[in-house]
Amino acid sequence: MNTAVERQAASQQAAEHIDILIVGAGISGIDAAYHVRKHLPNRSIALLETQDTFGGTWNTHKYPGIRSDSDLYTFGFKWKPWVDAPIATSDKIIRYLDEALDENDLRQYIRYQHKVIKSSWSSEDKLWTVVVEDLSSGETKHFTTDFLWMCQGYYKHEEPYTPQWPGMDQYQGRIVHPQQWPEDLDYSDMNVLVIGSGATAATLVPAMAGKCKHITMLQRSPTYFAPNPNSNELADTLRTLDIPEEWTHEIVRKKILLDQEEITRRSFEEPEALKAELLDAAREFLGPDFDIDKHFTPKYRPWQQRLAFIPDGDLFTGIAQGLATVVTDEIETFTKDGLRTKSGEELKADLIVTATGFNLLVLGGIEFDVDGKPVDLADTVTYRGMMFTGVPNLAWVFGYFRASWTLRADLISELLMRMFTHMDAIGATVVTPELRPQDSNMQIKPWIDADNFNPGYLTRGLHLMPKQGDVEPWVFSQDYWSEKDIFPAADLEDGALRYT
Repeated sequence: MNTAVERQAASQQAAEHIDILIVGAGISGIDAAYHVRKHLPNRSIALLETQDTFGGTWNTHKYPGIRSDSDLYTFGFKWKPWVDAPIATSDKIIRYLDEALDENDLRQYIRYQHKVIKSSWSSEDKLWTVVVEDLSSGETKHFTTDFLWMCQGYYKHEEPYTPQWPGMDQYQGRIVHPQQWPEDLDYSDMNVLVIGSGATAATLVPAMAGKCKHITMLQRSPTYFAPNPNSNELADTLRTLDIPEEWTHEIVRKKILLDQEEITRRSFEEPEALKAELLDAAREFLGPDFDIDKHFTPKYRPWQQRLAFIPDGDLFTGIAQGLATVVTDEIETFTKDGLRTKSGEELKADLIVTATGFNLLVLGGIEFDVDGKPVDLADTVTYRGMMFTGVPNLAWVFGYFRASWTLRADLISELLMRMFTHMDAIGATVVTPELRPQDSNMQIKPWIDADNFNPGYLTRGLHLMPKQGDVEPWVFSQDYWSEKDIFPAADLEDGALRYT
């Protein structure tokens, strides 16, 4: 039998049924699998992962110095202690996830190189039918599932965001986006220019400083940076006292969250005082003569965009030592040797790194339909930012901006476990969010309020996102400190969920 015939025969085979189908084997997918195995051991599960290994972002991103921009006591799992420095490089995060898979016997459930193409819900069958491309063989496979749990992240791994500037075609050097970093790139004898000043640039610049001729960070506008030691004094003290790691993890986690709650509160209630403290911290590293107002004083209030943590102030240290330079200006055009800014400054570079963000991808770009009708998620309202009106048995993990992503993954997992148990108790197999009569006059709002949080990637893709309301349970607050109390107390019989 030739290959084409074999593939056709395989695609016509009966669909494999999985009780709970998880899409993605990154940190959210692993967290979901852990909760199902622990609380619902009789349910069958599978994790469909497009890549050839687990880890999501921590596997696909290879640029120098890649690290977390959240502490691992809160970015790590609630159920697995973190025992290293708070800010961790990708290899340590991958090792942590690897241990989590082995310790909980989860590796057996992952199907690698399985890319979900389409998902169709049948109300008659009360099932999702999921069409999957097996990238290793080219076969088309079909799965059916009672419940679809989307944990695949929120951006296009294969297509980063790079603006098209004038003159890019005449530049004779090399242009690289961090998301597509070549593993064999030798920049040791290069002048490097990094465009951008977000978390990726804040990682790249100190990682490359001193290892290339010189590195320059070109930013259109400044970002707030928070320099702090990459250690946790409380954790170190508890370990000195031989406190069990599980206790240390929980205690340190709670203390960090308490501190973060205070910073978030102050960003709304005392923005000028918090701003002054952040700028003073920069001055301690950069000295009194550095132009903090121009280069490190954003126009927005703290936390209206992500506050970039820099461990041990390494970005500032590189600048202070003369290994790195920051330029605040806009690009007029690329040139043969680099680029020219709108103020007329010529910036020469052998390598230009476009740390300009990513393209938003809602639910992996998968086609969804319910009883043959295509689903446009932009027309839906989310139930607690995790399920969609009119879409049965589908959950989506979207984490926090101001707190660690995994905190919300945990809350969603715990709420879904309670929901599944409730459905079993009442004999229901289908749950569908729907607006109630009392919601008829509810204000329908964008997924994120721009006054609350407005990074570029979200602003560019906001039209693709679902909507939120202004009353519970339709609010997507992005506030861990309220949701940590609201989710466990959520009334599953308040009329917002229709069970059949």
